[in-house]
Amino acid sequence: MAHHETHLKSSDFISDIVIGMSDGLTVPFALAAGLSSAVQSNGLIIKAGLAEIIAGSIAMGLGGYLAGRTALDHYKTELKREYQETIDYPETEKKEVREIFGKMGLSSKTQDMAVEELSQDKDKWVKFMMKYELELEEPDKNKARKSAFNIGIAYIVGGAIPMLSYVFTTDPQTGFKLSFITTVVCLLLFGYFKSKLTGQQPIIGALKVMAIGVIAAMSAYFLVRLFN
Repeated sequence: MAHHETHLKSSDFISDIVIGMSDGLTVPFALAAGLSSAVQSNGLIIKAGLAEIIAGSIAMGLGGYLAGRTALDHYKTELKREYQETIDYPETEKKEVREIFGKMGLSSKTQDMAVEELSQDKDKWVKFMMKYELELEEPDKNKARKSAFNIGIAYIVGGAIPMLSYVFTTDPQTGFKLSFITTVVCLLLFGYFKSKLTGQQPIIGALKVMAIGVIAAMSAYFLVRLFN
């Protein structure tokens, strides 16, 4: 029987969507909930919500961009340092390669042969050290731009869900009730599929994500109502 391996791919993309959607569903939901207990106009809530979604998507996207740039810059710095070390301390670097092969279970004779073979090609030698000594994979050069876009769009999509209820209702209380039901369902679905994709317990993951969103929204709602 053929063996089909199932591994999670495009983890960066999934991480970006999870980050954007998580905050997108939660923050505008909490904002709208808080405003629902303080104002009498759906229009005000929609305007405030749109402003928050725009600002939030830009801020989150910028955070993703900076994280991507930091990862790439860090890799380039370590790559440059590793190249220099093969020039300044070649025997030390060879010893480190030999130790890595030893941990893989290769015999001493095979280790020596592999080290000599690998050290003939400096690019492969350095790439090997980056992966197995420093445990660094070369990031996608477009990762920063992709992350910014993915997170920003995911935030907008997530933020639109709790706000749409106020577009189709006439007063904040009705809007909040509909928004609450819609967003809770979406939080459960999002938490379920996020947990399933990442190999966690789907039901528990769904309940956790839903609980975070509900606690944030209800806290905002009752705190604003209390101080109002």
